[in-house]
Amino acid sequence: MNSIIRPFGILLAALLVLVGCDLPRGAAVQKEILDQSNAETPDIAIYPVTRFNMPLYRGWPTSGIDRKFGWLGHGHSPDGVRIKAYDTLNLIIWDSEQNSLLTSDTEKLVEIPNLRVNRSGQIFVPYIGDLRVADKTPDGARRQIQRAMEEIVPSAQVQLSLVAGTRSSVSLVSGVGNPGTYPINDEHLTVLNLISMGGGPTDLRNPHVRLIRNGHTYRTSLDRLYDNPGLDTTLRGGDKILVEADERYFRALGATGREELVYFENPTISALDAMSLVGGIQDARGNPKGVLILREYKAKDVRADNSGPSNTRAVFTIDLTSSDGLFSAGQFQIQSRDTVLVTESPITTTRTVLSLVGSAFGLVTTATN
Repeated sequence: MNSIIRPFGILLAALLVLVGCDLPRGAAVQKEILDQSNAETPDIAIYPVTRFNMPLYRGWPTSGIDRKFGWLGHGHSPDGVRIKAYDTLNLIIWDSEQNSLLTSDTEKLVEIPNLRVNRSGQIFVPYIGDLRVADKTPDGARRQIQRAMEEIVPSAQVQLSLVAGTRSSVSLVSGVGNPGTYPINDEHLTVLNLISMGGGPTDLRNPHVRLIRNGHTYRTSLDRLYDNPGLDTTLRGGDKILVEADERYFRALGATGREELVYFENPTISALDAMSLVGGIQDARGNPKGVLILREYKAKDVRADNSGPSNTRAVFTIDLTSSDGLFSAGQFQIQSRDTVLVTESPITTTRTVLSLVGSAFGLVTTATN
């Protein structure tokens, strides 16, 4: 009997020492992370996700890529369709008089094509000379040319067509069936109009629209434009539009079904959505009371009056075993580059030790036989 008890006692003592050490595991225990908030100079702030706190969090600044770009509301182009430098005008001049300066006996019209507006906003018209047409509407320029032409050809009638140059056109760069440069022939040309002209968006993950105007970049989701007509921005000459896949993602770590970067498939993703996307919590390892959302804010976002986080590093805690935790998780919005961490259940260590004890006991019994 002593020959059995002695080696078993040695192994049991070794395992008890092992309990006080760190056993191999795939995630931190919740207490290990949250205890850091109790330090003399804490490097994190802890915020429970509850019904009481949800209205507070909604007013906090947005972190990550979400905050980099705004968007412009719908509005009419201030100038409408106006002639700009480097546009091209095509003229047709009708004259019914005999012995006309412009037409022959057999023709009653003359075409003057490809009159390019120079950088000073002028064109040269035969028999008239230089005329400034920049910043006029096409109809305004037509009347101006006709008045000048009537001084030498009283019966002249002028027809004008405009071919937009780079300053009177917009570029649809990517993410559609037919990218290219499109003239602004309508002062109410909007982003959705242009995307439709380009054949619609290609197969992209939660497509977003990027608008580049005068050196500034604006960005929003295509779904948001569909749902809010007031955001369908009116385009101006020189605008560039890119339709691209959503760049936002969050990290899934710990005792989840998947440990990887998870890209946003929808405009918004709640914490509860995130748990579904990562395959839920591992039954044997995860702690449903210890779901943590790790988020890093800018230093300028830190506040002492609860209008923002009290630390640049914030940890939002979710208890999925309570009804309040479940409903609140469904309202809490994940932001780009958040980390969704499911902590290890404390009972996992106990199970590991018991498993090792059982294995050791089996080994002892085998050895004594």
